[in-house]
Amino acid sequence: MGPLSKLNYKIISHIMGLLLMVNGGFMLLSSMVSWYYQDGVLHQMLSAGAVAVVLGGVIMFYTKNHRKEVQKREGYIIVAFGWIFMALIGTLPYIFTGAISNFTNAFFETMSGYTTTGATILTDIESIPRGVLFWRSITHWIGGMGIIVLAIAILPLLGIGGMQLFAAEAPGPGGDKLHPRITDTAKRLWLIYVGYTLAETILLKLAGMSFFDAINHSLSTLSTGGFSTKNASVAYWNDTPMIQYIIIAFMFLAGSNFVLSYFAFKRKFQKIFQDEEFKLYSILVVGLAAVAALLIYFEADVSFSSIAHPMVWGPFESAVRHSLFQVLTIITTTGFVSADYTLWTPFLTIFFFGMMFLGGCAGSTSGGIKVMRHLIMIKNGVLEFKRTLHPHAVLPVRYNRKAVPQPIVFNILGFFILYMLSFIIGVLVFSWLGLDFKTALGGAASTLGNIGPALGDLGPVDSYAYLPSAAKWWSSFLMLIGRLELFTVLILLTPFFWRNR
Repeated sequence: MGPLSKLNYKIISHIMGLLLMVNGGFMLLSSMVSWYYQDGVLHQMLSAGAVAVVLGGVIMFYTKNHRKEVQKREGYIIVAFGWIFMALIGTLPYIFTGAISNFTNAFFETMSGYTTTGATILTDIESIPRGVLFWRSITHWIGGMGIIVLAIAILPLLGIGGMQLFAAEAPGPGGDKLHPRITDTAKRLWLIYVGYTLAETILLKLAGMSFFDAINHSLSTLSTGGFSTKNASVAYWNDTPMIQYIIIAFMFLAGSNFVLSYFAFKRKFQKIFQDEEFKLYSILVVGLAAVAALLIYFEADVSFSSIAHPMVWGPFESAVRHSLFQVLTIITTTGFVSADYTLWTPFLTIFFFGMMFLGGCAGSTSGGIKVMRHLIMIKNGVLEFKRTLHPHAVLPVRYNRKAVPQPIVFNILGFFILYMLSFIIGVLVFSWLGLDFKTALGGAASTLGNIGPALGDLGPVDSYAYLPSAAKWWSSFLMLIGRLELFTVLILLTPFFWRNR
């Protein structure tokens, strides 16, 4: 790799300009929502979109003669700074409309959107103009879409956090590849992403949601984001169980590997049933929901006190529905709320806190550590016992009947250590900034895992509005590094990244 002066700044700037233009295009789309609903902020939304499009266009014009080649170091810069630039320009609709006039709050809300965290500083969501609410949901959808591209096309090339293994399962050589070209693979997964979004919108509309609420919740669900159009989140529809079951189904799909959805549409069901990560993911969802449902049902006096209209179809059904909903919303890092689980039993509060460290499947839009990493770490741990007894035996870790290269195993172990270290530092900084222990613990786990609801003063029915400004910026940083697989951002903070070779 060449010295710092050899960095291809033009292509970095060119891609940043493209991202700004894409952002601006979605802002203009959001302005059409303002026009349709006559929410009074049409001109402000148009102005925000115009600024983003023009600024992006100017940058692209002055960098059009760039060298096409992107090296690894440039890739890291593009990925990390791409999210930061999108968040900065994404504040414009909030600021121009006055929906969020404070820049720190606007940046927090936008970063929470793009990282599909779903943490919010808004205390009265239903008073926000509809065009702005749609933009807020769109930031989720763009972020989720971007994560698919990262997982398929960019992170494997950079060697990030075990995603090479996912690349080997999806677009790499062998019978499992979707298409020989990475760009075509990404297009196919985007098509599934868009298709699921449309399907959920239609089903939610048929189940009783307004079209506006349906499209917004679909954008949030498929991106595993969690922004809602209601102050009570999905608990607003506790008296309409079918709506919650539809969201449950699509949260499960959004938390699974999108490549498996492709195989399902191609009727290659055997590939799905043989996938070890998907099997463990399914077992975790069903098993953890069953435990929660039994505890909710037998502690009904305590548990149902936090659920409005809890027993539309009977107490047992309600216990099953709310446990399944809350388990999925935490594991997939979606962050919707159907009930305040911190008002259930103390055991269940800790139970849900532990789930914040699981995450969905690799190749999904969910955040967190990911089920695949947990699976490989467990397998490697079991093999360590065997290696102790048989020190000369060759015992590779196997995943989906294939030996996992040792560097990937080390990468995953390194990722886990770095993740837990980031969590501990996150808690310490929050405590230093004045948060109590429970709030600091939950806030660090939730923002780093891109979950949204946390513990203490940041519980499922609370807002992040009352955090000190410094804590909001720290939250934004944790959201960013958690969403981009840690290494992508943290490597930019190391001196050897910028050192001449």
